[in-house]
Amino acid sequence: MIGQLRGHLVLKKPNMIILDVQGVGYEVHIPLTTFFELPVEGSEVALKVHTHVREDALLLYGFHTQREKDFFLKLITISGIGPKLAVAILSGARVEELAQAIAEGNLARLTAIPGVGRKTAERLVLELKSQITQFLLPEQVEAAREGTKPSALEEDILSALVNLGYPRAAAEKALSTVLRSAECERTFEDVLRTTLRRLAG
Repeated sequence: MIGQLRGHLVLKKPNMIILDVQGVGYEVHIPLTTFFELPVEGSEVALKVHTHVREDALLLYGFHTQREKDFFLKLITISGIGPKLAVAILSGARVEELAQAIAEGNLARLTAIPGVGRKTAERLVLELKSQITQFLLPEQVEAAREGTKPSALEEDILSALVNLGYPRAAAEKALSTVLRSAECERTFEDVLRTTLRRLAG
C-alpha cells in the first residue's frame, strides 16, 4: 500500500492533483483543506496517502498532515461513510473544528457540510465522540470536558430513570435526544415524562 508520496505537482484542482513521482503521474484525491496548503504547480510536494482498493479501482487519497489522514481513517470506519464522503467532510472545516463539533454534539455545524444529513451527523457524534480527544487543541479538550458534564437537572433525571430500572446508557441516550429535540419544557417533570415515553417507545 502507498502511505506517502513525494514528487512534483503537475496539476492541482480543488478535489484532485496529479503528482509526478520519478516519471509516474499519480492521481490523488484531496480535501479542500489540503488544496489550500499546496504550493504552485511545478513545486515539490509530499503528501500522506491512503490507498483505497475497490473491486473496480485503486484510488489514492492525499492529505497535507498526518492528523488529516488519521481523521479520514476514523471517518471511513463509520457505516455509510465512504472515502468520497469522508473527503467532503474534511473539506467542510479544519480537523479541530470538526472534532469540536463532534465533541459538542453540534449537529447544526455538521449538517452544514454538503452531503452530511442529520442521520450521518448523529452517527458521527455517536461513534466518534469518545475517540475525538486526540484531534482537539488543548483548550478545546478542557471545553469539551466541561460540555460533557451533565447538569443538575440531567443528573436528577438520570438518577430517577436508573432507580426505575433503566440502564444508565439507554437513559442517557434517550435524555440527550429529548433535550436536543426540544419536545418539552425544561422542567424536571416534563423532561422525565417525555424521556420515559421515548424509552417505552
